[in-house]
Amino acid sequence: MNVIQKLRQLHTDIAAAQDRLKIVDAWALAERLALRLPVNLDEAQRVFAEKDADGLDALIAKLEAPPKPAESLPEYTEAELIHALKAFRKRYKVQRLADESRLGGRYTSGGRQSKIDAITPPEDFPPEIWKVLARDGKLKDTGQGFYTEP
Repeated sequence: MNVIQKLRQLHTDIAAAQDRLKIVDAWALAERLALRLPVNLDEAQRVFAEKDADGLDALIAKLEAPPKPAESLPEYTEAELIHALKAFRKRYKVQRLADESRLGGRYTSGGRQSKIDAITPPEDFPPEIWKVLARDGKLKDTGQGFYTEP
């Protein structure tokens, strides 16, 4: 169980409790855990000072789904995108064929299927063009600079 899950569990216990004296320890633990996380300190201190269960729920919701910064990508012409996608597909095909035709232990190719499912795109194009193609759904970003066909 991670810290955010523990906070969610404490919030559930706090919201369900009828007696405020029984949840004093839960509020104290929730405060210690929340102040270690990247939250708005003024808002967090207000929530814990007022023992605001709805405010605690809002803090946890912000931690569970942090806002993603909008990445501004440059605009490319349709011709540039098509050219980059063709280069990607050609490199993908060549790398898979090279993997399949690799010599085995007996001086002949094994005839086995390639296990390559993602590649680093050609360096002839800027990295942003691959992000644009992934955003448009023409490629799939598998992470750490690797892309594959969807």
